[in-house]
Amino acid sequence: MLGLLGVGACVIVSACAERHEGRGLVLRVDQASRTLTVSHEPIPGLMEAMVMPFTAASPAELRDLHPGDQIRFRMNVGRHETTIDRIKILTAAPPTAPATAGASKALAIGDMVPDFSLVNQDGVPITLSDLRGRVVVVGFIYTRCPLPDYCPRVMTNLTSLRDRFRDRLGNDLVLLTVTFDPQHDTSEKMKAYGARYGADTPGWSLLTGSREETTRVSTLLGVEFYPEEGMLSHSLQTAVISRDGHLAARIEGKDFSTRQLADLVELQLTAR
Repeated sequence: MLGLLGVGACVIVSACAERHEGRGLVLRVDQASRTLTVSHEPIPGLMEAMVMPFTAASPAELRDLHPGDQIRFRMNVGRHETTIDRIKILTAAPPTAPATAGASKALAIGDMVPDFSLVNQDGVPITLSDLRGRVVVVGFIYTRCPLPDYCPRVMTNLTSLRDRFRDRLGNDLVLLTVTFDPQHDTSEKMKAYGARYGADTPGWSLLTGSREETTRVSTLLGVEFYPEEGMLSHSLQTAVISRDGHLAARIEGKDFSTRQLADLVELQLTAR
């Protein structure tokens, strides 16, 4: 009798579903259909790493989620439906309020990115509005950065995009590397730095300019930095701007794979 009651309770609360823990990068959030598209890591015993649209167990699970968020979640594989729940955002949101009156503040996902103009590694002005109609990926570095898992990691991520989308680079896709140390990082320094990563290719610009403008761009896209013992301590942000100039995604930190970043960019390239 107790066994039958246990089976009945299992059916009522759907506790008999297979449960698996997952982790991944959010590519798209659709509140109306309760769908979350994720580029996830391998889920042991179930599936390889791939891009997958998941149905959230409830609309509340999708609250506060945005493209570029890194998440942990539980997958519930039932007889008739698979859902995810217990979604936890693993990355902190960048600041959304200005530190001082009149200062720029970080944009929210979906905001139009204000126009800016900086100078590339060949001394040619590059203006964001001139890139309209193409997906733009922006990473931030300074060439004196000594830590291999920071600025060099940003360049490696962009190199992976160059390789995966080589036939679309310069046409549908543009890569921008912006310095937040323009007093040191001249166009010449940026060109030499980029050459180490094969950035001397059409469609990939390494940008510098006035301190005021590079700081404005960095702040708008969520980067924080400050001098410390002769170097610069800084956060890591990679921004994706849609074809129509809106901030489509922002990835914080470095705990994501180059494949996940490329999956996010591919989704934007196919969006119309």
